Amino acid sequence: MEELRVLIESFEAGAYISLFLLAAVPWIEVGVIPLGVLMGLHPISVAVLGFLGNWITVFLVILLFDRWNQWRKRRKPSRAGASEEAPSKRKQRARRLWERFGLPGLALLSPLATGTHLAAAVAMAFRTSKGKVTLWMTVSIFLWTTLLAVGSHYGFEWAIPQGT
Repeated sequence: MEELRVLIESFEAGAYISLFLLAAVPWIEVGVIPLGVLMGLHPISVAVLGFLGNWITVFLVILLFDRWNQWRKRRKPSRAGASEEAPSKRKQRARRLWERFGLPGLALLSPLATGTHLAAAVAMAFRTSKGKVTLWMTVSIFLWTTLLAVGSHYGFEWAIPQGT
């Protein structure tokens, strides 16, 4: 019986670690919290780990953006007369969000529209200060984490009644 308890605790610890790591992966971060709640993990723990996994990597994007940009420019020297590549659909969407709503709109809509990592990079590319990008991305990730954790917990509780 003790072995079974240890096995269950190990599985649960592994699930929390996996959740934290998945929250750090671009474009997956939005689905991690509902998945963790659906798996029966504690919603507050899921929310905290989901927030931290996503926030840490977004913060690294913000912190290291200038270095990455300098490296990219050194590695790919501009050719005289060469036109820039057409931006991807995600970048076009991010640009439209930026033009319409600015940094707050980009940050708050990014989990659904572009992903938080790309939104942070786009905001930095538009020469926004690291402090402002960090603040708005933190607010966005916190709000979406809270919304998804509460919505998932009560939504799944309603949709999948316990004890039936």
